[in-house]
Amino acid sequence: MAASCYVVFAVVVVAVAAAAVVILGWRVLNWVWLRPRKLENQLRRQGFKGNAYKLLFGDLKELAAMVREAKSKPISLSDNVVPRVLPLFHRLLTTHGQNYFTWLGPRPVVNIMDPELIKEILSKYNQFQKPKGVNPLSKLLVGGVIAQDGENWVKHRKIINPAFHIEKLKHMLPAFYLSCTEMIKKWVEMVAEEGSCELNVWPDLQTLSADVISRTAFGSSYEEGRRIFELLKEQAELVMEASRSIYIPGSRFLPTKRNKRMKEIAKVVRASIKSIIDKRLKAMKAGETSNDDLLGILLESNHQEIQQHGNKNFGLSIEEVIEECKLFYFAGQETTSNLLVWTMVLLSQHQLWQEQAREEVFQVFANKKPDHDGLNRLKIISMILNEVLRLYPPAVLLRRLILEEMKVGDSTLPAGVFIQVPIMMVHRDCELWGDDSNEFKPERFSEGVSKVTKGQASFLPFGGGPRICIGQNFAMLEAKMAVAMILQQFSFALSTSYSHAPHTVITLQPQYGAHLILQKL
Repeated sequence: MAASCYVVFAVVVVAVAAAAVVILGWRVLNWVWLRPRKLENQLRRQGFKGNAYKLLFGDLKELAAMVREAKSKPISLSDNVVPRVLPLFHRLLTTHGQNYFTWLGPRPVVNIMDPELIKEILSKYNQFQKPKGVNPLSKLLVGGVIAQDGENWVKHRKIINPAFHIEKLKHMLPAFYLSCTEMIKKWVEMVAEEGSCELNVWPDLQTLSADVISRTAFGSSYEEGRRIFELLKEQAELVMEASRSIYIPGSRFLPTKRNKRMKEIAKVVRASIKSIIDKRLKAMKAGETSNDDLLGILLESNHQEIQQHGNKNFGLSIEEVIEECKLFYFAGQETTSNLLVWTMVLLSQHQLWQEQAREEVFQVFANKKPDHDGLNRLKIISMILNEVLRLYPPAVLLRRLILEEMKVGDSTLPAGVFIQVPIMMVHRDCELWGDDSNEFKPERFSEGVSKVTKGQASFLPFGGGPRICIGQNFAMLEAKMAVAMILQQFSFALSTSYSHAPHTVITLQPQYGAHLILQKL
């Protein structure tokens, strides 16, 4: 009797195991072949063109090879930068026109460049959500409000909003000024002996924006922030490396060198930020309030939200606060340092605009410390910064995921398809910006952004719609302060050793730095 029971049990186990293998095999086959081919046929029937699907990898191998080739050598200042920054997408656009798709592994990515469709996609943020699950390792870089959807996004945005109110930003100007002063003092000492010197300004601009975000995020704890910045910078490079390879489900748990390093960085960053938060919460309990930095404002706003509803679920957890702080760091630092370095490069190349900007700064401030009202009156510098953001946007593309079959323009796109807006290509589209779309012409913004774009979603340096970057006013105010103070002290030109090589490490950066000749005024 026992033997027969054992046989029956063994048969059941084998049958269950066989069924599990069949189900798993079917799911894998559907994931790597059947579903991608079905989606490809649906897209082609609606007039979209693109490469034929390649098993598992899609276009990732070709993308990685083209990026390596593009990054192998610099380009001329007069060259179009799009083929270097987005080589595969530029080639597909040239070959197929705007209605093309590409493959991010086994998932198709549909290109969208029509401003009306872009506006619809960005405004309907619940239907077109941020992609999740492509490579879970990317979550180790930053989370926070940028990674939320639906009601979670509404909650995060509501609690964070007070930190970026214009009145709060005014209180952060002293931190902007102090960080800029430190950098300029260093530059003055370097040029003191000869009156001029060659300098790669890129590392100093990164340090400047890291110091600003450290001071404004954590107040007196800004020294602790420098190490966090360095680690997040390394994490960004590892995330970009991972994004150019196919993600096999479960592979994040493998003890590879990259996986171990990414997890180690995430652990150290989390511990560092939590230590700062714990000290601040302890101080708050002791009655020591500090509402002049982002962390203090965020914690106070979070506390008020919980008190108002009498339920901690209406607020952010400590883990969520940590993720918001990581986002402050990465997004706040990256956006401004990129804007500043490309501004200095372009003003070095276009000396007439540099002179006009300097004249405006001296008219408004003379040699005095820039203030908030004066910064708002810098029309020429605002035009220049907008034109730099058009030509060299920090994020060169954005993606959204279609959760269910949806009408987009004249097409019906199936669930599971990614939509991609190539921001850099939209910003340089001749049909939207004219035949001079690749040229540096700040005068196009002389009557403001809405006038030149005619209200269309064609200028997207900070995204658009309800989910537009919450820190855009912070970034622009910091950039104006830095540019004004630099122009008060120096003139600058491109060095002969400058190599023009824009490339992406999450954001758009100068691959070989920015070697300029600084001249003390």
